[in-house]
Amino acid sequence: MKQSHFYAMLSRMKYINRWGLMNNTKYENISEHSQQVAVLAHCLVLIHNKRFGGSLDAERAALLAVFHDATEIITGDMPTPIKYANPEIRDIYKDVESRAADRLLSLLPDDFREDYAEILKPEGERDRALGVFVKAADRFSALIKCIEEMRMGNDEFRMAKQTIEQSIHDMKLPEAEVFFEEFLPSFSLALDEIQES
Repeated sequence: MKQSHFYAMLSRMKYINRWGLMNNTKYENISEHSQQVAVLAHCLVLIHNKRFGGSLDAERAALLAVFHDATEIITGDMPTPIKYANPEIRDIYKDVESRAADRLLSLLPDDFREDYAEILKPEGERDRALGVFVKAADRFSALIKCIEEMRMGNDEFRMAKQTIEQSIHDMKLPEAEVFFEEFLPSFSLALDEIQES
């Protein structure tokens, strides 16, 4: 029986650090980031379902979020200002990500590939709808990183915080606005303040 290296490769997500151009007080890897994005995407879809009458699959959103940066094991984490500098670079990077996803899929046994292709290269109306919430969760995770760094006195993240916050508002997602009001303020609190409430 042929061995599969897929899961061993995924475990290397912990070696890919984010925010490579920034002075960090604590480094964040894509494994940590993906777990947080999964939690946040699940929350945003729950808000959609419970507060706005939606019927999307929160568990599917969390699953897509867990794997949303898996291709960075191969590509590395390209800084956002470079990745989105212009449409040509963005399109080239999307192609690179697609090829990286194909490479990861090639590490799987044949009978697993179709299942993981639906996660690593999601398509269809259902996943497009969920993708909006995964993208918002990804931005909230970045915003939370900025908040945490600034709480540690690291002013390096001040402008990033403003830009990311505005990018979330620009998405015009009512679910994101609920998260801003109801859940985000707690990330600025110390542990004792969180436990007191």
